Amino acid sequence: MEKHITLPLTEELAKSLKAGDIVYLTGTIYTSRDAGHKRMCETLAKGEPLPFDPKDATIYYVGPTPAKPGQVIGSAGPTTSGRMDAYAPTMMSVGARGMIGKGARLPEVVDAMKQYSGVYFGAIGGAGALLAKCIKKCELIAYEDLGAEALRKLYVEDMPLFVIIDSEGNNLYESGRQEYLAARG
Repeated sequence: MEKHITLPLTEELAKSLKAGDIVYLTGTIYTSRDAGHKRMCETLAKGEPLPFDPKDATIYYVGPTPAKPGQVIGSAGPTTSGRMDAYAPTMMSVGARGMIGKGARLPEVVDAMKQYSGVYFGAIGGAGALLAKCIKKCELIAYEDLGAEALRKLYVEDMPLFVIIDSEGNNLYESGRQEYLAARG
């Protein structure tokens, strides 16, 4: 099913999304990769607050290239989500609900998604320049020393994504493969 949704990704909204849905996402998202996630989890372990409110937040696993003159951001394609698997359950435990990336997730992440009503969105790898056109605002908010992996706040409009894993743990990578194999007889 095709859905246009506006963030934040509340629990109710997350539960309405199903694996296989095509989603056009509008609203505020945050960027971070493994170095940023490691730092955020270290911050949380010290009992300190994150540099943004994680409640109902969606985090895009991306390390964008520098913006060219007249652009908001450079190419902004997804990175492999498995790099964040060690940190994703912790981030969900403090309220983050949406994740955008590419590739499979570990069972521990899927379990956390079921526990915290999380959603894993897939973005098309190799389409970073196209995805960047959906980004209307970009603000560096923390970890500038990490370069491309710094924490950024983005405003996106109609960002095209797929629900890969929904809040019930249904996984498009698994169901899609099963459907394909069944169709081949």
